[in-house]
Amino acid sequence: MQALCDPTRREALALLWSGEEHCVCELMARLNVSQSRMSRHMKVLREVGLVLDRRDAQWVRYKRNPDLAKEHAAVIDAVLIAESVLAGKKVA
Repeated sequence: MQALCDPTRREALALLWSGEEHCVCELMARLNVSQSRMSRHMKVLREVGLVLDRRDAQWVRYKRNPDLAKEHAAVIDAVLIAESVLAGKKVA
């Protein structure tokens, strides 16, 4: 749960949660954060097992961990939905 406390990490998870893969440079641009800050946030998400990474030449690409326990995925879903509702965004 501590990994979800940071708004930047929650935003990054929201982008990855659909199953799409994104490189750090894409996440940086979408979230308007520096490379070092984005890399630190992604390291936290990777270390707790929420995302997976792979090297693609000079880029590191991240995606949602498809092997995440259903119970944990349900918590992430709830957190992301709650944040969307609080932010006034449409929830699909």
